[in-house]
Amino acid sequence: MGPWVDELRLCWRAGRERAPLARAVVDLKDVTLIDDAGKALLAEILSAGTDCIATGVANRHLLQSLKNHYKSKPRRLLEDLCERCEEPQRCQDGDHSQIGKEA
Repeated sequence: MGPWVDELRLCWRAGRERAPLARAVVDLKDVTLIDDAGKALLAEILSAGTDCIATGVANRHLLQSLKNHYKSKPRRLLEDLCERCEEPQRCQDGDHSQIGKEA
């Protein structure tokens, strides 16, 4: 996916913002190679509850592996992310000084 990862991320987030309750589907049927950046983005997309469809043994296996990895974890919604740092909202009222520090 290489240079297309940023484009997919922007489109996916824009779509989720416009219609947060709509079923989201990412069509990967014409994708022939998924690099590490693409895998990370697909993991993020799948963990947020978006469905992906793919053809080919390798891509279907990758999607199933990513789904299995996040199956037991709760969905992370865009609404749960801090607008400033795009991290799960662990900050209080925009105070980012405590992020990454243990209480």
